[in-house]
Amino acid sequence: MNTDRTLYYVHDPMCSWCWGFAPTLDELLAALPAELHLCRLLGGLAPDSDQPMPEETRQYVQRQWRNIQERIPGTPFNFDFWTLCAPRRSTYPACRAVIAARQQGEDLDARMTRAIQQAYYLQARNPSDPDTLVALAAELGLDTSDFATALWSEAVQQQLLDEIRRSRELGAEGFPSLILEEGGRRKSLRIDYVDHRSMLDDLSLN
Repeated sequence: MNTDRTLYYVHDPMCSWCWGFAPTLDELLAALPAELHLCRLLGGLAPDSDQPMPEETRQYVQRQWRNIQERIPGTPFNFDFWTLCAPRRSTYPACRAVIAARQQGEDLDARMTRAIQQAYYLQARNPSDPDTLVALAAELGLDTSDFATALWSEAVQQQLLDEIRRSRELGAEGFPSLILEEGGRRKSLRIDYVDHRSMLDDLSLN
């Protein structure tokens, strides 16, 4: 049996399509063969910014939320975010938060990602704000002092840039992306947002 197989999941914790994909992704990961190695990579949607999100962008993102609800029925969004928060087009802080959490345990990568998604899409909290990210770390039981230090460290920023570069080298063209690497060959899987079985079938053909 070939054990030299890696499935890369490229995402951003503030990507709304990644949020819509989350339930199906969970089903896919639960069904993966044991010999397949999973590697999560952060693609990084938007660099650090302290500028308010332009109105045109605000409207575009809200349209995306509605599109997702149509394409992936049952995906919840709390539109109060747009009145309760001061949105910024800045996802790098949330990406670094995932890396900073990962440093305290590999399982915290996925757990912090989901906490950020739930804060953003369900609780109308802004993951572009450091205070929100530190609060989420506390809710997950992390050492918040170490987390806060790592969040703005050069090492974590460099790790994020390395993952963004790696994602591009693999051929990720958007988020979410699933890329299978086997024996030096790579294959991008078609994302099925509502049924994990087609992606599982795709994997079994390799």
